[in-house]
Amino acid sequence: MPAQPLISTRHLTIRFGGHVAVDRVSLDIEPFTLKSIIGPNGAGKTTFFNLLSGQYRPTEGRVYFKGVDVTRLTAAARTRLGIGRSFQLTNIFPSLPVLENVRLAVQAQRRMGLKVWRHSRRFPELEDRAYEILETVLLQSKWNALASELAHGEKRKLELGILLALEAEVLLLDEPTAGMSLEEVPTIIGLIEAIKHRRDTTILLVEHKIDMVLALSDSIAVLKDGRLIADGTPEAISRSPEVQAAYFGGGATGA
Repeated sequence: MPAQPLISTRHLTIRFGGHVAVDRVSLDIEPFTLKSIIGPNGAGKTTFFNLLSGQYRPTEGRVYFKGVDVTRLTAAARTRLGIGRSFQLTNIFPSLPVLENVRLAVQAQRRMGLKVWRHSRRFPELEDRAYEILETVLLQSKWNALASELAHGEKRKLELGILLALEAEVLLLDEPTAGMSLEEVPTIIGLIEAIKHRRDTTILLVEHKIDMVLALSDSIAVLKDGRLIADGTPEAISRSPEVQAAYFGGGATGA
């Protein structure tokens, strides 16, 4: 018997004035897989992510998490359920040290109050866990640096570390390599691949680097003009004439 999808959308739609940004998208995301969302500029990929994470409320349709309707839940409530979201622009505390950024996420995951901010040294297990995560994302040597001092690629690694600290069951990664140099990209790919191979986390990826998408993905969904035009294995997607016309042949990328 097939596993129940971890996340499902049904006829998910959002309109901004007269513009339909996401148009009746019904999609299933299986647990412990990596699904990529691709499409040309203006396809609605980031908007779709915003609907999944709770940043936007749909005009029509439903979002389900583990079979439960979460359509009206806030972004914070969905994070508490286990849906973690990264953004195209890094989402960190720039004035705090790297370790503190991750420690606060560990604190949030364990539902501890703000008193931990004032007395963090009384809870060494939080810092120990934070440092373990920094080792996972290859930032242990930067533990005491201010987040604002990190290079762009390092900030993306820190953001990924914060998501891991929240112990999210679902990672929504919106162009995690955006703005990176060619030298920085393989490290992020390696981190995502390592998380995928653990098979304890479900990953949704928006990424315009098609070679990366084909190499990492278990399945790929293709949006065009807000509509879902294809959903299948990397092999099937790369052979689809409709996808070739809409995405590969057009040469357009982005959100």
